[in-house]
Amino acid sequence: MTVKAYGAHAADKPLEALYIFRRAPGDHDVQIEIAYCGVCHSDLHTVRGEWAGTLYPCVPGHEIVGRVSAVGAHVSRFKEGDLVGVGCMVDSCQACAACDEGLEQYCEGTGMVGTYNGPTPDAPGHTLGGYSQRIVVNDKFVVKVSHPEDQLAAVAPLLCAGITTWSPLRHWNAGPGKKVGVVGIGGLGHMGVKLARALGAEVVAFTTSENKREDAKALGAHQVVVSRNADEMKAHRGSFDLIINTVAASHDLDAYTSLLRRDGSLVLVGVPEHNHPSPQFASLIFRRKSIAGSMIGGIAETQEMLDFCAEHGIVADIEMIPIQQIEDAYARMTRSDVKYRFVIDSASLATT
Repeated sequence: MTVKAYGAHAADKPLEALYIFRRAPGDHDVQIEIAYCGVCHSDLHTVRGEWAGTLYPCVPGHEIVGRVSAVGAHVSRFKEGDLVGVGCMVDSCQACAACDEGLEQYCEGTGMVGTYNGPTPDAPGHTLGGYSQRIVVNDKFVVKVSHPEDQLAAVAPLLCAGITTWSPLRHWNAGPGKKVGVVGIGGLGHMGVKLARALGAEVVAFTTSENKREDAKALGAHQVVVSRNADEMKAHRGSFDLIINTVAASHDLDAYTSLLRRDGSLVLVGVPEHNHPSPQFASLIFRRKSIAGSMIGGIAETQEMLDFCAEHGIVADIEMIPIQQIEDAYARMTRSDVKYRFVIDSASLATT
């Protein structure tokens, strides 16, 4: 069947209204009427062809929440009317060691299939994302939403920004007695601060902007460091167990590895436009420090994160937009002019 969507036909073309195909639900599928879809910086990079391999037409969107409207014959975990979410992936080989461990994002077989721009037998041959009225997804890649329905729009960014920061916080055991830094107070960073605080860690936010100091404290940071202030940085030298770096621009990592204690880790979750300068290795070697990376989370971990957020009343800070304002939202996003995530009201697609 065809549904309304918003996408681009080329990297140099604006997003526009179009019709896309969605398959009828198979035996293991869940059909979802999309209520809201978050706007991720990855959407912009992909639709503009800034990352290699974009397939057109490109319909972005991988922070999806909505209501189940149909299920396949062999689906038992979901029923019509359930509130659900879909994140950054909609399939994997489901047979490799990574998938067996619930780490589908690191699938070693076919590789994870992205919610958009991934391979699929459905027309047009690649997946089309959440800037649309409806999506049909294998039930293994659908998660339950238990937040109150009036928070649904603010839940959407948890499906990417939330899990991207939750996964390293959990993997590196953030919690009571641990000092955790979060670099960058944007879509990812603001969730990192909220989640690290709720996990019981001592949380320090890093920002380049003095005017974000009070904002970061309001999000839950115990302390805020302006990274351009050498004295403020020096005061924390050698004290962090974990630093989550959300910045998606190439920069000097030594400023942050110097803040790690012995056995501390600097974990990168932001993908820069080109590689970071090579770090100094002496401090890593002599203090057994690590620089690591992390990418979203598996489905079970995503469900764990959503349940934790529902229990603790955690959602993203959002600005709602109709789909017709997506180009303006992209322009503002490149200027960091949003606190902290745009979310599309999918009802606006009906007026395109």
